[in-house]
Amino acid sequence: MKKAAALAFLLLAAAPVRADDAMTTAANAFYAAAKPSMGAGIPGAAARARLQSVLSPALNKLLGDAASAEARFKAKNKDSPPLIEGDIFSSLFEGPAAVTVGVCRGDDRIAHCGVTLTHQDPGQKAVTWVDTLKLVNSGGWKIDDVAYDANFAFGNSGTLSDMLAITLHEAQ
Repeated sequence: MKKAAALAFLLLAAAPVRADDAMTTAANAFYAAAKPSMGAGIPGAAARARLQSVLSPALNKLLGDAASAEARFKAKNKDSPPLIEGDIFSSLFEGPAAVTVGVCRGDDRIAHCGVTLTHQDPGQKAVTWVDTLKLVNSGGWKIDDVAYDANFAFGNSGTLSDMLAITLHEAQ
């Protein structure tokens, strides 16, 4: 019995999974900073400046590159809609009205947080789904990607970084 308990303790102690208030705080700070620009496609310069402190350097660069690519595309295709419309930070085009960050788990470098999001149009039943934030520890916890986990028929799928990479390719 003592050997089994000791083995279980060692396995749990060695597992790089933990819940961390700093991760949850970073996730909540991201949604607070992103809320004003949710639903507006690739954030403009002012929104990117507001988001800069909560995003990883890699995601900040990707958003900036995507914004530049979108501007080049718009200059060449004046009557075309933007390459990306709607909310890029969640699975649902319209974006969430409410966000609840769940448990965050990871090690000292990378973490994932499940996030429950809800959207409700007037007179309609609420739609609730879960997406996953990927965080990296780069001078504090920063959002590095969003996984669109809802599998909506007409929503975002894959990850935010993949969608932005596709935008860069399409804007060529």
